[in-house]
Amino acid sequence: MGLPQATRTGFSKDTWVCKMTKPFKTVLFSCFLISLFSSTSAQTCNNFTFSSNRLFTTCTALPYLNAFLHWNYHPSNGTVDIAYRDTGIASSRWVAWALNLKGQGMIGAQCLVALHNSSGLPYAYTSSVDSYDTSLGETPLSFQVQRVSAEYVSNEMIIFATLVLPNNQTSFHQVWNDGPVSGGARQSHPTNGDNLKSMGSVDFASGISNSSSGGGGSQQQKKNVHGVLNAISWGTLMPIGAMTARYMKVFKSADPAWFYLHVACQCCAYIIGIAGWAIGLALGNNTGIHTNSHGKIGMTLFILGTLQVCALLLRPKKDNKYRLYWNFYHWSIGYTVIILGIVNIFEGFDILDPGKNWKRAYIGILIFLGVTAAFLEAYTWYVVLKRKKTESGRYPDVGIGANGDGGG
Repeated sequence: MGLPQATRTGFSKDTWVCKMTKPFKTVLFSCFLISLFSSTSAQTCNNFTFSSNRLFTTCTALPYLNAFLHWNYHPSNGTVDIAYRDTGIASSRWVAWALNLKGQGMIGAQCLVALHNSSGLPYAYTSSVDSYDTSLGETPLSFQVQRVSAEYVSNEMIIFATLVLPNNQTSFHQVWNDGPVSGGARQSHPTNGDNLKSMGSVDFASGISNSSSGGGGSQQQKKNVHGVLNAISWGTLMPIGAMTARYMKVFKSADPAWFYLHVACQCCAYIIGIAGWAIGLALGNNTGIHTNSHGKIGMTLFILGTLQVCALLLRPKKDNKYRLYWNFYHWSIGYTVIILGIVNIFEGFDILDPGKNWKRAYIGILIFLGVTAAFLEAYTWYVVLKRKKTESGRYPDVGIGANGDGGG
C-alpha cells in the first residue's frame, strides 16, 4: 500500500498526522461523550451506588416521574427486597410506591410511603388505599412487610423494604406517585400528565416491568376513544346542532326540516357523549379522574344533556302560555352544555396530554365553527331585518332571539 498520501505529496509526517487525525479526534470526542452519557444513564439504574452499600441484582427505570425500582427476589422464602427511588424530589413532598393485588390503579393499592416527618427526617411507613379520599394515613397492608425505611440523599427519596409476597405470587400491578406536603398533611397528587400514567406491572421473578402504556395498551386506547367521542359529541355536534336551530329557522322554506335536523344532531351528540362518558367512568375506576373537575363537569354534562332530552318530550305548542318559559329553559341549558363541553374537552387534553396536533386540530374546528357562526349571525340578522322592513315598512325594535324563538 505504501506510505500515506500526505507523505508522498511532500507533507512531513507530523503535518500528516495533524491533518488526518482531526476527523478522528472529533469521532473520538463524540464517542467519549456518548460513553460518558451511557455510563451516567446506567448509573441511574443498574450501577447506582446506594449510600448504605446495599446491592440489588435487578433494576428498572420506571417510565414516568423520574423513578426507579431496584429489587432482589428470593424464591426460597417468597420475599423480595426492594428499593424505590424518586429522583429530583423536593423535601416538601411525599413519595409512594405500591403493589395492587386487585386492580391496576389507586383503589386497593398497598403503598410504601415516605416523607420528611416533623423533625425533618425521612420517614417511611405502609398505607392501604381503600378510597379516592385517602390521606395516605399509616395502616397495615394486606401482606407482610418485614421492614421499611427511607433515606433522602441528593434530592432523591429512597424507600427500602422487604415484602413477603402473598401466595408466592411474583407478578403484580404496580403504582407510584408523589405529591405535596402542607402543614404535615399529605395533599393530593396532580391529576393530569405523568401522575395519571404512573402505573404498570412488574414480575419480580423474570425481572420484567411494563408501564400502563406498554403492558396496558388497552387502557391508553380507552382514554383515546373517550377523548375522541367527547370531542365529537359535546364539542362539535352540539354546537352544530345549536347553529342549525338558530340560523336555518330564519328561512321559511327550511321549516320544519331545520327542527328535525336539530333534533337528529343533538340526539346523536347525546348518544355519542353518553358512550364517551361511560368509558370515562370505567377509566375513573382505575385512574381517579372522576374525582377532579374534569369528572365533575362530565357528570354535570350528563345530567344537563339528559334534562334536555326529557324537555323535548315536554315541549309545549307555540301558542301555549308556557312556551316562552320553555324556550328560555331550553336555550339557557343548551348553551350551558356547549360551553361546559368545550371547557371539559380542554380539561381532558391536559389530563390525557396527547400530541399538540390533537389540541391544535380541535382549536381549528372551534375557529371554523366560530367564523361560520359569526357569518351566519350577520346574514340572518340581515334577512330578518329586511323581511321586517318589507312587511312593516320600518325597522322594528329587535332583541335577542329576533331570528326565532330559542326553543325550536
